[in-house]
Amino acid sequence: MFFYLLRRIANYAVLLFVAVSLAYLIAAVSMDPKAAYDLSNPNLDWALIERTLTSYNLSDSIPLTDRYMHWLQSIVTSWDWGKTPKGESVNEIISIRIWVSVRLIVIGSLIGMVGGVAVGAWTATKQYSFADRLISLLSLVVISTPVIVLATLLQVGATQFNAATGTQFFEFVGETGQIGSYPGAAIVDRLQHLLLPTISMSLTGIASYSRYQRNLMLDTLGADYVRTARAKGLFKTKAVIRHALRTSMVPMATYFAFAVATLFLGATVTETIFGWHGLGQYSVESIMKQDINGTAAVVAFSGVCTLTGAILSDVLVVLVDPRVRVS
Repeated sequence: MFFYLLRRIANYAVLLFVAVSLAYLIAAVSMDPKAAYDLSNPNLDWALIERTLTSYNLSDSIPLTDRYMHWLQSIVTSWDWGKTPKGESVNEIISIRIWVSVRLIVIGSLIGMVGGVAVGAWTATKQYSFADRLISLLSLVVISTPVIVLATLLQVGATQFNAATGTQFFEFVGETGQIGSYPGAAIVDRLQHLLLPTISMSLTGIASYSRYQRNLMLDTLGADYVRTARAKGLFKTKAVIRHALRTSMVPMATYFAFAVATLFLGATVTETIFGWHGLGQYSVESIMKQDINGTAAVVAFSGVCTLTGAILSDVLVVLVDPRVRVS
């Protein structure tokens, strides 16, 4: 198993290097860092800007191969991903944005995954009942609703709740707001701002994961080994948990691994709506601001997340499926 994982990591590392290199080359060819400045301003010293971009390794006057080799050498020797056209360090921006996304995503994703599996497994045991049909309908409504609409509706509802109660229970713009003077006020303020985006992400996760889990559970509930366990006298609850649920979790483990890998860059809409300056929002900003180095760094991070998801899926399958461990 150890050597298998090493071989997989080596293969993914080669693919990651190729993908990030292509991303940098495409960005360097298609983006114009000069556009990050006000082109309509006649007072700008374009000669100074050109010298500045040259010092940042962003000027198109430098041959593309030379720019690429300088960029690659900086990463390999000093882990320096370069600067933006305005002189900001890409390393510093990424290091700050990652933790913003972590604070926003972790709780919502965990609630979505655990809740989705629980709801999906439970509705599968209640197939065609009123509860099953109602939850299926609500899940389809949530899945069919764009994230931007769902987040906006939550904000409208939170605003109405605050107005009706005369309080500021829901705070949903940015990470922090007005902090009170009572003990633990800073933590409460953080939780208030985290509540609504967490609900937004959790609802989407529960709705989508529950549909996958329900279908997988229906396949395993009718399997021969589950019926045999029931025929031997095993209680229905134990048969469902020990056999049906555990078996259905094998494909879900792979799905979860890749879902976690894409969450950091997939929460762009949520971060934008709720004013969280995370990595997903930065991925859009780097393209709009003609940031070559920032775009390449975001692609590299997303590639690492995908690589991590691939390896994590292999590990999770081994943990869930004893047949893989035996083989």
